[in-house]
Amino acid sequence: MDYSSKSLKEKINDVLPQTHCQKCGFESCRPYANAISMGKADINRCPPGGKNVVIKLSRITGKSVKEIDLQCGRPEPPKLVSIKESICIGCGLCLPACPIDAIAGARKFMHSIIRDECSGCNLCLNVCPVDCIVIVERPRDLSWDEQKKEKSKQKFAVKKSRLFKKNNSSDFRNSIVDSLKKDLSKFK
Repeated sequence: MDYSSKSLKEKINDVLPQTHCQKCGFESCRPYANAISMGKADINRCPPGGKNVVIKLSRITGKSVKEIDLQCGRPEPPKLVSIKESICIGCGLCLPACPIDAIAGARKFMHSIIRDECSGCNLCLNVCPVDCIVIVERPRDLSWDEQKKEKSKQKFAVKKSRLFKKNNSSDFRNSIVDSLKKDLSKFK
């Protein structure tokens, strides 16, 4: 990677695994990178990145290498999740929980994990009311590599942008409706 023209925050974010697992205590990898760059978070809070990421972050930031903070989780590469389709009730709670839209399905229909895109964040596990989502070993052909990391970063940004637009458009709609109701109440 060419780091010469990038900000410290960008350099740090490039090193992080982009699983968006929140184990570091931040919403995703970018806010964690920002906190590290501002000296507000330590470099050892990324269990999916493990020692490799700590060493790279040490080189970038000049901070000492240390062991992963076990309060964030055990250091291990991201695994996959799988949905036991015979148990899935189609509630749809897993869909918004996935930070990169790696779950296919719709409410009241069975859901499936898009295995090639699953970052192993495990955020879907906690929202499933019937425990049909399980952690499975990641096959070698689906190892979390630079290509998957970059795709995850892009998909996270796309989802975040889509949700931002959706929330802002509904706020805008609601403000127009409220304004119209207020104006119409004058005629009663």
